[in-house]
Amino acid sequence: MPMTMSETLLARKSGKAAVAPGDLVTARPDVIMSNDITTAMSAIIVKEYAIERLADPDKLYVVMSHFVPAKDIASARMAKTCREFVQTFGVTHYFEAGQGGIEHALLPDEGYVVPGDLVLGADSHSCTYGGVNTFAVGIGSTDLAAAWVTGELWLRVPESIQVVFRGIPKNPWVSAKDLVLFLINQMGDDGALYQALEYQGEAIAALSVEGRLTMANMAIEAGAKNAIFPCDAKTLAYEEKRAKRSVDPVEPDRAARYGRTYEWDVTELEPLVSFPHLPSNTRPVSQAMRERIKIDQVFIGSCTNAKIEDLRIAAKILKGKHLAPGTRGVAIPASHNIWLNALEEGIIEVLVRAGFSIAEGTCGPCLGGYMGVIGAGERMLSTSNRNFHGRTGDPKGETYLCSPAIAAASAVTGYITDPREVAGDDVGLCQFS
Repeated sequence: MPMTMSETLLARKSGKAAVAPGDLVTARPDVIMSNDITTAMSAIIVKEYAIERLADPDKLYVVMSHFVPAKDIASARMAKTCREFVQTFGVTHYFEAGQGGIEHALLPDEGYVVPGDLVLGADSHSCTYGGVNTFAVGIGSTDLAAAWVTGELWLRVPESIQVVFRGIPKNPWVSAKDLVLFLINQMGDDGALYQALEYQGEAIAALSVEGRLTMANMAIEAGAKNAIFPCDAKTLAYEEKRAKRSVDPVEPDRAARYGRTYEWDVTELEPLVSFPHLPSNTRPVSQAMRERIKIDQVFIGSCTNAKIEDLRIAAKILKGKHLAPGTRGVAIPASHNIWLNALEEGIIEVLVRAGFSIAEGTCGPCLGGYMGVIGAGERMLSTSNRNFHGRTGDPKGETYLCSPAIAAASAVTGYITDPREVAGDDVGLCQFS
């Protein structure tokens, strides 16, 4: 029976010859990821049931990312619970504050997830790992505890949606973020509910791996169960320097059946901005410029857009420039290694001289945690993935979503701005090649 990439991977991990949409399978994951919030919640469940051993502690990846360093007594208590759990059960892959970063940047960048993996992640943006040809899905704390203890989890095979992006964007500042914001706008916030997005087309083939990770990261904003990209020469080159295990890619069968197919030509696409209070509320940056929307704070960070490629693009625009009067800047490289790379490349100095506050890899204001939450009546322009009411601070504040290029350009002007207005067309760092 012909299968899609998602179906092929789930069949493989559940020991079946074939699966179809709607089937319930019991699958064995390669990676079980959790962060400081979700680990603590599941650790309490394990303790309540007096569990003495886990199925395979080596498959666990515990990353301290959301409230680190601890911002208050409650977050310190939560972190302590995580540390005690890791020590009790001998978890080998533990990433402490200041040594890891945000899980969805850390794990791909350091080769802990590889093509062909089944990844269970106790965070809604675990779909990110599909950017490197994995089936990666977010789970809750009860399922996390069950996977820890049994080493497996039941999953319903999702129907797959084929997404084809034709052409290569002519605008040099169009990025992966713009492609995925366009998709969410076209499909709607629940347009892919419990379905798998499988990406194809010229734009996808030309897109960098870091760009693919950005797109996969925001699949959940269209309601998708997961997103998955083909494994090609770019993927293999990316993994050659990183992979800590052998890769075992999947590809769709020629006659694979899709529930729907979307096909868009993105040749003329321009940079986009998501207006409050939904990622799907997307408009061209040219329209935002006409409205002259003043920005109180610019945030360059999150698991979506704080990889080294993103920071290079922002630094290219910001070099030799400064934040506009009345505009604050917060920049948080997504992992410890990305922070070090940015330091070595001079990017940290560019950001600091531009007036940005810099922090070690953490989620920061993306989830309204700390390190830059906004107040009532304030507007933030963010490279993150969600702009719901109250997501990044006071419910009376507003958050706009955009690419690192728009964020950097807007930081200089104080208003939402097309990157060409600040840096012209000389990009040199296009995500498509």
